[in-house]
Amino acid sequence: MASAPIPTGRLFRAENSLYDLTLVRSFRAAPGALWEWITHPQRTAKWIGPWRGEAGTGRSIELQLTGEEGAPWTTVRIEDCEPPHLLAVSTVDDAGSMELQVRLTERNGETELTFVHHLTDPAAAESMGPGWEYYLDALVAAHNGLPAPNFSDYYPAQAEHFVAEARHALSRS
Repeated sequence: MASAPIPTGRLFRAENSLYDLTLVRSFRAAPGALWEWITHPQRTAKWIGPWRGEAGTGRSIELQLTGEEGAPWTTVRIEDCEPPHLLAVSTVDDAGSMELQVRLTERNGETELTFVHHLTDPAAAESMGPGWEYYLDALVAAHNGLPAPNFSDYYPAQAEHFVAEARHALSRS
């Protein structure tokens, strides 16, 4: 039996009473090549889900998360798009709202992907953290041609890590 993935996400106090749930992954690819994996619908379908619509800053697309059985299409507004380095989006649906950001930075011949989920309630990291760990590991697997991870390896196994991150972030407030 394989061991559970080790959580890497951290929670930091940010401006305006927000908390930034931050996860980082590194890829042996140029930023432009990795950009395709986070913006092209045929590539996103392999790790987070397909999307439809006309993308661009100020526009909205619809995304269907593949990791969640029977997931509805979610409207995703593109707040900022600076290829191939920055994508900021927001969503509002029955589950609430999310503000997300992906930044790609070239370092030593690799591309570092920094993912940030801006949270108003640090306790949300308990459920959001394992989900984002799963999706980013699914991106790594898809990019490298490996089998997709299994969500049950992430939640609830990683929840306590993110509970501790929330406690730590609150103690620094």
